[in-house]
Amino acid sequence: MTIDLYSLPVTKVSGVKGKKPEELLALGITSVGELLDYYPFRYEDYTLRDLTQVKDGDKITVQAKIAGVPQVQMYGRMKSRMSCKIVVDGLFITAVWFNRHYLKDKLSAGSEIILTGKWVQKRMSLTVTEAEFPGRGTSQIGTLQPVYSVGGSITQKWFRQTMKQALLQFGEMIPEVLPAELLRKYDLLPRKQAVSLLHLPGSMEQGQRARRRMVYEELFLFQLKMQAYRALHHQRADGVAHPVDLPGVRSFVRSLPFALTESQKNVLAEILHDLQQNYAMNRLLQGDVGAGKTVVAAASLFAVVKAGYQGALMAPTEILAEQHKRSLDRLFEPYGIQTALLTGSLTGKQRREVLASLQMGLTDIIVGTHALIQEDVFFRNLGLVVTDEQHRFGVQQRSILRRKGLNPDVLTMTATPIPRTLAITAFGDMDVSTLRELPKGRKPVKTYAVGHDMLERVLGFIRREVAAGRQAYVICPLIEESEKLDVQNAIDVHAQLQYAFPEYKVGLLHGRMTPGEKDEVMREFSAGRVQVLVSTTVIEVGVDVPNATLMVVYDADRFGLSQLHQLRGRVGRGEHQSYCVLIADPKNEVGKERMKVMTQTNDGFEIARRDLELRGPGDFFGTKQSGVPDFRVADMVTDFEIMEQARDDAAEMVRRPDFWTGAGYASLREYLQRERIFDNDLMD
Repeated sequence: MTIDLYSLPVTKVSGVKGKKPEELLALGITSVGELLDYYPFRYEDYTLRDLTQVKDGDKITVQAKIAGVPQVQMYGRMKSRMSCKIVVDGLFITAVWFNRHYLKDKLSAGSEIILTGKWVQKRMSLTVTEAEFPGRGTSQIGTLQPVYSVGGSITQKWFRQTMKQALLQFGEMIPEVLPAELLRKYDLLPRKQAVSLLHLPGSMEQGQRARRRMVYEELFLFQLKMQAYRALHHQRADGVAHPVDLPGVRSFVRSLPFALTESQKNVLAEILHDLQQNYAMNRLLQGDVGAGKTVVAAASLFAVVKAGYQGALMAPTEILAEQHKRSLDRLFEPYGIQTALLTGSLTGKQRREVLASLQMGLTDIIVGTHALIQEDVFFRNLGLVVTDEQHRFGVQQRSILRRKGLNPDVLTMTATPIPRTLAITAFGDMDVSTLRELPKGRKPVKTYAVGHDMLERVLGFIRREVAAGRQAYVICPLIEESEKLDVQNAIDVHAQLQYAFPEYKVGLLHGRMTPGEKDEVMREFSAGRVQVLVSTTVIEVGVDVPNATLMVVYDADRFGLSQLHQLRGRVGRGEHQSYCVLIADPKNEVGKERMKVMTQTNDGFEIARRDLELRGPGDFFGTKQSGVPDFRVADMVTDFEIMEQARDDAAEMVRRPDFWTGAGYASLREYLQRERIFDNDLMD
């Protein structure tokens, strides 16, 4: 009989009693299965090392013989330094202990001792952290000791002993989840052996092989979930197959005041293909800043309207929604397409009129913020939702529409490029379209990194641009002064610039202002009535102001690379040469690297890749976005090749008819059942 280790309480492990179950609960461990899945994040290496093969700073363990009398120096009442000559592999070296002078009497000449510590090459010395005398208690020598992420009253020693006991009692019951064909294909260890070796490796090589098995399993199961989701989503066929008028769309594209790039044409073709299918599109449209995502979205909305359906475009802010509506009106005016704006600032009467027109089908395209998906908003026949925001149109938003009998196609546009590794994880359940090239004629923004000692020259640069009739953004990382951080804040900088430029209007924009206040400032800036705008990063996803040619960022090393690239993208949208000045005196290598990357490239895809390497996936979006998985063993950056293999294997597997019924895949179907992939509420 198979025992489900995830249904077995952790108290079944000998020694887990008293307050320990409650303390394990704080680590997310309630069952035997969860305990066995709690893997170490590194190992302490107690294997004996040859001194001829170690490097300066290595932590090593050596077997030694005491060769002299310990010398003790006291500092104050309690601090001490004790040194003693020892012999290791025929070499005389010095062992040094700090604040361990009480061991002096145990270090008799000729006695054997095992020492662990940090090797200092130039002094030929070992700074000792642990000492062990053979024959006195259990030895760790010659082993790799796992180190777990535990704390409080749960010690490493107790947790290691508990894990050994769990493996002793239940190790043979660990089930295999991967099909035999995948184990053979990649020469992977059986699961029970891999779990055991991850916790108790005999060597680093064994630990690495066990980790490789568990990394593949974790990434494969994640990708299987994504691919099964997509397969079932397509099978449901409960979307709308729009009868797209392709000649009409081509005519619309030819009427544009500019030619589409090849990349835009290819992406539009992918979207138009999706619109004609009988399943609801769930597509991500990504591209560099200024790559022309909005015009692709406009052509998609045009196709849906001409097919007899309504479209909706959601923006993160009211000011951006207004900008989108103006752009669509210019493009659609010759075709008689009716647009409307729905935001939180409408009066009650205005809102009722917009909603009535929408419900009767008199409005073809509605543009707005999240107000578009509130419970009292009804469509005549919604066909396509376009979201222009960094965060995905998620389960909650789509379920609101489904309750109204709607299952529209959804196109999500990202603000900046997403690294490939994140595109197949955080957005693995979506089809991805990528705009690779920028429209011809755009001048690259010239970027400079300078220290705070160049501030006067930067102010002179601002003055020259504004005097020439242009406008400038000045970005600060904080709103107000901070006692903890020595960085510029927006309120102080605003006051300084008002003093420096009395003849110009200097605006201020920050996150504590009301939406109405923010919109008013941005309208003034867009209209050219404000020449210099001091802001926190609230303009990061922002308004198109072609006359703005200068972006100045204070303490630029405090921002992530993608954030800096997005800020830089606010300028360079008009005919004049634009500039980005990064003011920073980086204190660490990460900050220096950010400045180097920003001045070397304008390629958003390269910047996104480097940003992921520097910041890690969890913080790439600025917050712990729910779409970014928190893997136990795998690393999305270093294990990317395995991720791609796992994705290809999962995609191929769900295409097989026998995957959904065959006995050989029962454990994988059980996994998908636990993950609720077959739940209709999630199939949106």
